[in-house]
Amino acid sequence: MPGSTVLSDVRIADMSTVLFGPYCTQTLGDMGAEVVKVEPPEGDSFRFVGRPARTHGMGPCHMTLNRGKRSVQWDLQSMQGRTALSRLIARSDVFIHNLRTEAMDRLGFSFEAVKSIRPDIVYVHCVGFGSRGPYSGRPAYDDVVQALSGTASLLSRVDGHPEQRFLPTALADKVSGLHAAYATLAALHHRNRTGEPVFVEVPMFEAVTHFMLEEHLYGQTFTPPNGPVCYQRQVDPTRQPIKTADGWICIAPYTDARWVRLFEAAGQADWLSQQGLTNATSRYRHVGRLMGQMAQIMTNRTTADLMDMLARADIPAAPVNDIGALAEDPHLQAVGFFQPRTHPTEGDYLELQPPVRFPGLPEVELRPAPLLGQHSEEIMRELGVEDESEAVSRPQADEASERSGAPRVKIRRVRSVRDGRL
Repeated sequence: MPGSTVLSDVRIADMSTVLFGPYCTQTLGDMGAEVVKVEPPEGDSFRFVGRPARTHGMGPCHMTLNRGKRSVQWDLQSMQGRTALSRLIARSDVFIHNLRTEAMDRLGFSFEAVKSIRPDIVYVHCVGFGSRGPYSGRPAYDDVVQALSGTASLLSRVDGHPEQRFLPTALADKVSGLHAAYATLAALHHRNRTGEPVFVEVPMFEAVTHFMLEEHLYGQTFTPPNGPVCYQRQVDPTRQPIKTADGWICIAPYTDARWVRLFEAAGQADWLSQQGLTNATSRYRHVGRLMGQMAQIMTNRTTADLMDMLARADIPAAPVNDIGALAEDPHLQAVGFFQPRTHPTEGDYLELQPPVRFPGLPEVELRPAPLLGQHSEEIMRELGVEDESEAVSRPQADEASERSGAPRVKIRRVRSVRDGRL
């Protein structure tokens, strides 16, 4: 269809919370899918992480993670709330949530129940652990999965400190969210070929373990093992950013030819004539010596000077950016990665652009993150809902709406559901 984005015909009812599921639906929304974020009366708890600019429930993580989505605020403990969700599912291609199976069964939105509402639904269940194992049904958070998957044991292998530590990012949630995104696309492809509903289970523990062991299973790949666990290059303590005269630099010669060029460019080609460094095989075995000498070479030179030297020698390198200064990176500036925007209620903010592009196709217009329940009445009208009856939300939901500035949610008795886009 002319003017269509790659997922412009996909509608998603998103009942997931925090980071795992919402990162999946943000990824799909960035490609054009229409995402309706179904929130409980108190709102998704991730709304309240960090200090909001102006409005309660509009924290910085919500601003990035839930951009482009529409928010409805429904109490699914009430009959009216469940009716509203049923009507939404009937118009959706995908239903995604991260509640435990027993909770969804009690609410009446198991896979079997949802199939009766939308016979060709893609039903995505974001879970901590796969349903076939003994951990099934346990709650899981990023910390728990980093611990179980061995991720928290990696830093001690590098620096020798015995303390087990988390990598300082929500790695498990985001990795699992990307697994959920591609699984959803695969399920949609199968549904479109066959007309069949598809159940998708995305377990965090298995997703992150798979992600980490792609290279780190290493010597244990074979039976019996023929080497240690962990890709040794990744846990080599000498393979770290190097201090320069005015900052830090990352240098990745990687191939033997580049190692040789590095020492030639630095005027130390003779250093490689030492015993144990005279050929590619011996240099590979003594890469720690190469790294140590490289660090000494760099110490008294500026980062800019080194970058110029390394570029001329065609050796991959980069200055180490501080994460708080990424908006100043010249490449990110050139590609427009950070776009200044003005939110209708929160004022000016920076919007991260989707990393994946589809040149030749229309770009998705990214809408700002929604207030809690901002689109409840709008979506009710689009569902063909008439005859206002009673509020879906409980009294505390009204209080939350007043704090956030969002409209109170009303459910009206549905008399008809018209075909077409929400």
